[in-house]
Amino acid sequence: MAQIRHALNTTRADDFAAWYQEVIAAAEMAEESGVRGCMVIRPWGFGIWERMQRLLDDRIKATGHQNVYFPIFIPLSNFEREAEHVEGFAKEMAVVTHHRLIAGSDGGLVPDPDAKLEEPLVVRPTSETIFGDAMARWIRSWRDLPLKLNQWANVVRWEMRTRMFLRTSEFLWQEGHTAHADETEAREHTLAMLEVYRSFAEEDLALPVIAGEKPENERFPGAVETWSIEAMMQDGKALQAGTSHYLGTNFAEASGMKYQNREGGESLCHTTSWGVSTRMVGGVIMTHGDDDGLRLPPRIAPQQVVILPMLRDKPEDDQLIEYCEGLRATIAGQHVLDEPVRVLLDTRPGKAAAKRWDWVRKGAPVIIEVGGRDMENGVVSVLRRDRLWDEQTGKPAFQTPTREIAGQTVPDILADMQSAIFIEARERREANITRNVTSFEEVEKFFSATRHPGWVEVQWAKPTGDVLDKVIERLKEHKLTLRNVPKDAAPVDGQCIFTGKPAVERVLVAKAY
Repeated sequence: MAQIRHALNTTRADDFAAWYQEVIAAAEMAEESGVRGCMVIRPWGFGIWERMQRLLDDRIKATGHQNVYFPIFIPLSNFEREAEHVEGFAKEMAVVTHHRLIAGSDGGLVPDPDAKLEEPLVVRPTSETIFGDAMARWIRSWRDLPLKLNQWANVVRWEMRTRMFLRTSEFLWQEGHTAHADETEAREHTLAMLEVYRSFAEEDLALPVIAGEKPENERFPGAVETWSIEAMMQDGKALQAGTSHYLGTNFAEASGMKYQNREGGESLCHTTSWGVSTRMVGGVIMTHGDDDGLRLPPRIAPQQVVILPMLRDKPEDDQLIEYCEGLRATIAGQHVLDEPVRVLLDTRPGKAAAKRWDWVRKGAPVIIEVGGRDMENGVVSVLRRDRLWDEQTGKPAFQTPTREIAGQTVPDILADMQSAIFIEARERREANITRNVTSFEEVEKFFSATRHPGWVEVQWAKPTGDVLDKVIERLKEHKLTLRNVPKDAAPVDGQCIFTGKPAVERVLVAKAY
């Protein structure tokens, strides 16, 4: 097996955190903005988010939701109505107190004391309270229900430890909010949206996830139940990729969201909320990336195929470009994964090899190089991003079909790649989940044995109150968290490893982002 020289300076095995940052920079996805915890999302990174947004938006609308937009500023009094909710976000809230600046004594700008707001405004950390106010106005009777709304927006949560895409002070997301006539319907909708997230993650992002209910200590502030999809990154850590919450009547009571029921009486609405964010972009990087950069599932790649003519700044370049344009038109005229193939003919000046590695680092699924000799022979050189290297030669694993065959088979390559990288990630996850653990000592041993250990699934008695607090403290000593209770977990057949009482369910334990 030949030595391979990879495109990045840092490998996943050497320093996973540094590798992650290098992928983002090398793929030109995002950069620091100058404001702590905020980032500039560059065209390629935003193009990935736009693809994710479009695909998820279609799924959300297919379930009967309408998109709306609410202000980024929320009166502080809205949060004060829901004590548990505000307590959960209080440490992360950014607050606007003035509406004008004036020159200070040192020549700089300071808030004008005469421009203090009558009521402080919170920069949106989430929108349950402001949605609740509006929905309370819009709902009058059972005929108005269910009310299903969704918002694409930015939110601000003043994070102390930040990492691009994964945890930033400002991030992009969608948040859905619904109101229902009864508990049964609201609970069903909570799980329906969890399934939307699961299918979106697995079918579009090729991101294998485990859907399940979050433990009591991990619930969204003010929720009755919180459900999540959890994904395993290549370093074995868990990433909460999306959440869906059943809120009961807690928020409806705080906002006065009532309706006239069929019997003529008055009832509180049962509400849900659910959301995913640009954190999922980070999940894609850490699940599919390799030591050469990003690897994108074709469904979310802004460009699925990139054609690189090997230009020499000579008159014959025009003929080569024309030859490549014919290939581009052929591929673009076909469909894959229910959409037209997205293909780019890159005619920028520069050496083809340098441009090739730019696209490799960006994770373009298929790269096609075409030189003058290729044109003469009627062939092209095709490189598949998920099978980049010929391990025998240590060189890129180019295939050289005719232009006609390449034009016909590229859609099949893309479809196969979408499936292949999902299967690869799923097999890696399953190989790194340890089950049949019967004691906390085994948990400790598991997480101290290797640098990137993965997850364990354990049986537990679903403790609450002080007992649960002691469990959480014990886990924190090892930087561990309870992730979720998998919906499809095997039946329990033993004792809780934390309390020794008969187990009632199984829960995943992991280190997490």
